[in-house]
Amino acid sequence: MQNSKRTYLPHTDLEGYYQFVTFRTHDSVDDFLKRIYGDENISAREKEYKIDEYIDNSSHGAYLNGDVLDYLRNFFIEKDKEIYDLVSFAIMPNHVHILFKQQNSLSKTMQVLKGSSSIGINRLLKRKGKFWEVNYYDRAIRNENHFSIVYDYIQNNPLKANLKDSRDRVYGIY
Repeated sequence: MQNSKRTYLPHTDLEGYYQFVTFRTHDSVDDFLKRIYGDENISAREKEYKIDEYIDNSSHGAYLNGDVLDYLRNFFIEKDKEIYDLVSFAIMPNHVHILFKQQNSLSKTMQVLKGSSSIGINRLLKRKGKFWEVNYYDRAIRNENHFSIVYDYIQNNPLKANLKDSRDRVYGIY
């Protein structure tokens, strides 16, 4: 019997701290990812590694291209100083990595990012319904070395995935 209980990762909410957040399109979460999410025998860190590796190569929920990519890129930049201090992001075809300094609670920031952007994206795609997966992965930045590692990871993720439009998918202040 398969366990249908969905587990969510705990969130670290530290206003004034830098946060690395990853969130995915709702349709990108397929059976493979559901199995990984439910596997209690692997750590949260290992889950995220396996999920990132899989989702970088998956076409499920890959809506973040063309006009949607342009919209989301502008949306994240427009929210800078309004809801967070934006440092970097990478918009992959079916998920986003973003690094920012919190100005509000993490849940409020994510509500604005995901809630408001989903309305605009659904309008562009002429669709209705849930766009983003409910859960997101966050990691508070611990020190300068961690910050550098995360920043480099975000900046290089589209290149590592061999995306032809990789330069259009990243933003960074450094």
